[in-house]
Amino acid sequence: MMLTPQQVQADEALLQLGRRLRADGYRFTCVTPATQARNNARHGAERATSLRDVFGWSRPFSEGLISADELQQLRAAQVLHEEQGLLRSRVRWSNLDDLLLVHSAYPTEASDAVFFGPDSYRFAQVIHDHLQRSPTRVQHAVDIGCGSGVGALLIARVAQHAQVSAVDINPLALRYTAINAALAGVGNVSVESSDLLDGVSGQFDLIVANPPYMLDAGQRTYRHGGGALGAELSLRIVEQACERLSPGGSLLLYTGVAIVQGRDALLEAIRLRLAGPEWAWVYREIDPDVFGEQLLEPGYERVERIAAVALTVNRSA
Repeated sequence: MMLTPQQVQADEALLQLGRRLRADGYRFTCVTPATQARNNARHGAERATSLRDVFGWSRPFSEGLISADELQQLRAAQVLHEEQGLLRSRVRWSNLDDLLLVHSAYPTEASDAVFFGPDSYRFAQVIHDHLQRSPTRVQHAVDIGCGSGVGALLIARVAQHAQVSAVDINPLALRYTAINAALAGVGNVSVESSDLLDGVSGQFDLIVANPPYMLDAGQRTYRHGGGALGAELSLRIVEQACERLSPGGSLLLYTGVAIVQGRDALLEAIRLRLAGPEWAWVYREIDPDVFGEQLLEPGYERVERIAAVALTVNRSA
């Protein structure tokens, strides 16, 4: 990925800001947009009073709240916005265990917003559970639609001998993944622009993906899954991943599915695609009811619930 000198300078400033926050003991757990909105709507939350307010809750702040160094790093990174005499950071910083990750500020309205949130924590747990069983088998892995780089970083830290690719169609996601990898001290992650796996070559013995699964009117990259109810991208990933899995390799897909009258259309499609002795797979609901507010959106009139699901596919050796 080629960056302009200005982008290189901006990303270095963000990396230095992340190091400063980590050294200062900053911690924040990222929540759903609905929970974020409720917290920010409370009395007294109109303006930031701490670093967590600035870089976690995405609240406006006065110039004197943060250090001069932090303010300069925000300016150099080109992520400082001024509104009504106050400042606001265009990025958030959130923790996943001991990782500190940069991602887009709330609200994530931009078409190129880089996602991190509760789905990321569940996705991380799916990867963690798999790597606990078979970390030594991973030689070549890829995180499809890497976003902030969660999947790639988790694999790279456990399988330090592995070559790990982080791919995304969003240039900003690739930049943030590279920053997060540098902040984590991980050297075996490469970032590449790709529409799913179209832009990368070779076979993989571990493929992970946490694709968007909503029907989003704005068709934001991080959120819109395509198709009637957001499942199109998940099915495309299964198709492409199965073609690129090495013998004995695994696919870990964490996604969401809209349940209509008790029917899981994604599961039905997967049953057809993974029929036969070449594939051993497990499909399970991790959370039966996520993002309930989405049911108020156009297109969801017949949807009962949205379930978070995990699919593990193993190709026979």
